[in-house]
Amino acid sequence: MDDRVMLVTGGSRGIGAATALMGARAGYRVVVNYAANEAAAARVVSAIEAGGGAAIALRGDVGSEAEILALFEASDRFGRLSVLVNNAGVVDRPGKLVDFSTERLERMWRINVTGSFLCAREAVKRLSTARGGRGGTIVNVSSVAAKLGAPAQYVDYAASKGAIDTLTVGLAKEVMDEGIRVCAVRPGVIDTDIHASGGQPTRAFDMAPSLPMKRPGTAEEVAAAILWLASDAASYSAGAILDVSGGRSIWP
Repeated sequence: MDDRVMLVTGGSRGIGAATALMGARAGYRVVVNYAANEAAAARVVSAIEAGGGAAIALRGDVGSEAEILALFEASDRFGRLSVLVNNAGVVDRPGKLVDFSTERLERMWRINVTGSFLCAREAVKRLSTARGGRGGTIVNVSSVAAKLGAPAQYVDYAASKGAIDTLTVGLAKEVMDEGIRVCAVRPGVIDTDIHASGGQPTRAFDMAPSLPMKRPGTAEEVAAAILWLASDAASYSAGAILDVSGGRSIWP
C-alpha cells in the first residue's frame, strides 16, 4: 500500500487527526489537510513519521474552490489518491433558526456542503476507472444530528449533514460501476475540540448523563469506523452510512 494516498480534510485535529494517524498505521501515505492551524497539522505529520509512516501537511480551506483545486494538485505530487476522507466542517454557536444570519448560513453551506461536494468531485476525477483511475473509496463524515435535527442548537449544522447523507447515497449510485465506493460515518457526541469552536468546550462531557452509554465517544472510535469503510474488508459496502453514536440515534 506504500503508493496509496489517503487525503484527510480537516486532518489536523479531532476525528481527522485520529483518522490520519490510524490510516498511516494501516499503510497509507497520508495527506493531512488543514485550514489554518499549521502547527497542529505538523504535529500529526511528525507523529506519523515517528511511527515509520509517510505524511505531508497541506493547507487548503475547503470553503474555497481554488484552494481545493490546489490541495488536490499538491496531493497528486505526493502519490496516487486511493481514499478521500471528507471530514472538514464547521459548527457555530447554539441558537434558534429565527436568529440565524445569512452570513452564518452561507458559511455553513459553503464549508460543510459545497466544500464536501467539490472535494468528492476532485476525488472522482482521480479515482474513476472510466477516467483512467484505479478506483478507491470516499468516506464522508456526517453527523447523527442529521437524524435528530439539533433543534434550538444547530439546526443549520444538522441540515448540512443531512446533505452529506444524501451526497453519500446519490454519489455511491453514480460511481460504483467506476470502481469507487462511497460511504459515510455519522458520529454522535464525540470528545473533540469542535465543541470549543461552537463556544461549548465541555459540551461532550456535560451531555454525558443524557447519553445512552453515559459517555461521549472518542475520535479514535470514529476513525476506526472510517478505516474499516475505506478498507477491502468493506468491499461490498456502498452508500452505507454507519452510525458511531453510542446508540444516540435510536434513543428517545
